[in-house]
Amino acid sequence: MANLKDIRSRINSVGSTMQITNAMKMVSAAKLKRAQDAITAMRPYSEKLTELLQNLSASLEGDSGSVYAEQREIKKVLVILITSNRGLAGAFNSNAIRRAKELAETKYLGKEIDYLTIGKKGNDILSKSSYIILNNNEILDDLTFENTAEIAEYLMDLFVDATYDKIDIVYNSFRNAANQVIVTETFLPIENESSDLEQEVELDYIYEPSKEEIIKELIPKSLKTQLFKALRDSVASEHGARMTAMHKATDNAQELRDELVLQYNKARQAAITAEILEIVGGAEALAG
Repeated sequence: MANLKDIRSRINSVGSTMQITNAMKMVSAAKLKRAQDAITAMRPYSEKLTELLQNLSASLEGDSGSVYAEQREIKKVLVILITSNRGLAGAFNSNAIRRAKELAETKYLGKEIDYLTIGKKGNDILSKSSYIILNNNEILDDLTFENTAEIAEYLMDLFVDATYDKIDIVYNSFRNAANQVIVTETFLPIENESSDLEQEVELDYIYEPSKEEIIKELIPKSLKTQLFKALRDSVASEHGARMTAMHKATDNAQELRDELVLQYNKARQAAITAEILEIVGGAEALAG
């Protein structure tokens, strides 16, 4: 059995770890509240903007004429992988990285695939592979719509120049603190959803300027908003995953500490009993 000093040292060590994990849980909980409010407020706007764009595009005869909707033979693909800059968030990063790798091995098998990583953790893993990596890790430290718009414009230029025929986004979509869902969605080209006749009749409005002009203005804005929403979703998911992971770590540390205290008490009791037996044995020897 370990001596009392060693057990006492382990109890102190586990106690210190438990304080750290509990503090990290509280910090993540505070950050999660702000991030959750931000993505909850943004989702209705983003979804309505996308819906409006799809309805307008579907109501046009034939191709909308947008360069961002051009369907080409897929030869080269760019996958935007959104992870975090820091770890200790459970399977948050590993799940997203695994999904990004699966795309190269399944959906885009035989295609030329590159990655643009947003988040240091994704970049650290994929940079060890044979994939060509573009990265932009700094944006997560100062996430604004303006910064996101610059990346979105860069991606739009890559598609228009035919550098890539398809651009996808892989990220964690926030559901709640304990549940994040890996999402793979198409960024470019824009996929118009056809609407049935009844919907077209309901949307038979007079547009000023023309539908084509409205779509021309809406598409870049919609793409920027889509990327910004994905980043905000990922940030909220990160804080939720880290809060849950640190909560479990704190519980595990508490359980281990309780076991060590019990072990310490048993060892201490055994030591006291041994000392009493030695004293009694010595006293009997002197009396004899």
